[in-house]
Amino acid sequence: MRIAVITVSDSVSRGTREDRSGEALRSWCEEHEWQVVKSEVLADDQNAIRDLLIEICDSGAADIILTTGGTGLGPRDVTPEATAAAASRIVSGLGERMREVGGRKFSRAYLSRAIAAVRGATLIVNLPGSPKGAVDSVNAIAELLPHAVEVLGGAGHG
Repeated sequence: MRIAVITVSDSVSRGTREDRSGEALRSWCEEHEWQVVKSEVLADDQNAIRDLLIEICDSGAADIILTTGGTGLGPRDVTPEATAAAASRIVSGLGERMREVGGRKFSRAYLSRAIAAVRGATLIVNLPGSPKGAVDSVNAIAELLPHAVEVLGGAGHG
């Protein structure tokens, strides 16, 4: 699968903090033989996030976009809103699954507003901004993603 990793963080985009969550996701993808075709860092700017999601989806460059960061309750946490604005459909079950699995170990996982959505044939999945939270969340849904990509590509549900 072709994966784009987008880190959403004001401090990482300014260069005042290292992109640990994006790096953790890139490493995780490589370990699972998923090809990272694009990696970007953006500030917490809803319009910029939406525009990049649309650009990647409409180009057909990635099967899945994994975003990390901007899913909490802070005033600049706008990744779910940007994702919804870019999407044609919401995939509620993936966000629910990530919160359910994460909440078993860390009750604050239920404060995540992460969503998953579809635009064209691309699946967008929001993940938390911490390296551990991002990896734990993608682990919670990893078994579902190949089938989702197949169905978005035109395969049957069987």
